[in-house]
Order: sequence, then C-alpha cells, then structure tokens
Amino acid sequence: MPRIVETVVTTTNAEGTPHIAPLGLIEDGDGWVIAPFKPSRTLDNLIANPFAVASHPGDVRVFAGCVTGRRDWPTVPADVVNGVRLRDAVSHWELAVAAVSEDDVRPRFHCKVVHVASHAAWGGYNRAEAAVLELAVLTTRLSMLPPEKIDAELAYLDIAISKTAGPRELEAWGWLMERVEAFRSGDKGAARKV
Repeated sequence: MPRIVETVVTTTNAEGTPHIAPLGLIEDGDGWVIAPFKPSRTLDNLIANPFAVASHPGDVRVFAGCVTGRRDWPTVPADVVNGVRLRDAVSHWELAVAAVSEDDVRPRFHCKVVHVASHAAWGGYNRAEAAVLELAVLTTRLSMLPPEKIDAELAYLDIAISKTAGPRELEAWGWLMERVEAFRSGDKGAARKV
C-alpha cells in the first residue's frame, strides 16, 4: 500500500483564481500523485495550469472547513510555481505535473517536487486533531459507506475528541458533524466530493 499524506492542495485556473481542497497525496518515488475525482475544480485547474501546492496546516480546522464549504483561508503566492499556498501552513511543497495517467473516475497527476519550504515549528497532531482529519475524510465518503460503518467510525473517533479536544478541534468536529447529520437527514449533497 502506498504512503498517503493528507494535505491541503491549492490549484489555480487559467485566470489565476485559486481553489483550496483537502487531498491525500500518494507517494510516488521522489514525487507525489494527485488523484482528483471527475468532475472537480482541482482536476480542471490542473489541466489548465499544471502546478499545485501542497500545504501542511497545523490547524485542522482548515481540513474540516474545506470539506464543509469553508474555503476562505488566507493564501500567499508560491515561491517557485504559478500558484498560491496557505499563508499559515507550517510547511509546503510546490509541485509540477510531469505526467498524467487517464482514468474514468480519478485521473492521476504524477508530480515532481520543485520546491520545499518550512515556515514554523510543528509539534504534530494530538489525538483529537487526528480524529478531525479522519472524520474529514469520512465525510467525503458518506454515500459510499454503509450506515453501520459510519456509526462505528464516529463512535471510535469521538473517544479521542472527548478526551483531548480543545476549542479549535471542537469547532472543526462540529462543522463535520453538521455535515454528517445533514447526510443522515436525507441531504445527499452533504456527501459531495471536494
């Protein structure tokens, strides 16, 4: 199984308008694969402008926010590629698309790393932050999973939230649970892919 790193990917369209999306990048030798679903703005942007920036935020609200429609996170210009990065990222990778493997569901953009930068010390995620990341991923797959799997995952993740969450993690958890509850009440749009 390949290594997957959860990041927040920024891409821009031909006019330079940025799009922010949480994505797991797939390790590919000394590069990374971005595999956005069809259709998606990330996919369209990579075709129009074959560069991306993978930002690593210390605040998991960015992941939860992006998944729940809160995408207004401050950005700054990338150092090397034509694009932007998250202003408050602890580090980032700038990527250039080197090849594309076509697929009917998730094309794979094979990217080479052209620049790496660190911006702040980072102490890692606590258990609540890790639970928020897992719930963010889970909420993008609600329509693909049986209800009992969703319930079991939520029960497990809630243990870490109840034991180690601070105000930021509780806010992020709340955003994500609103999405889960909307899906459960019949709003199938709540499980849309990002």
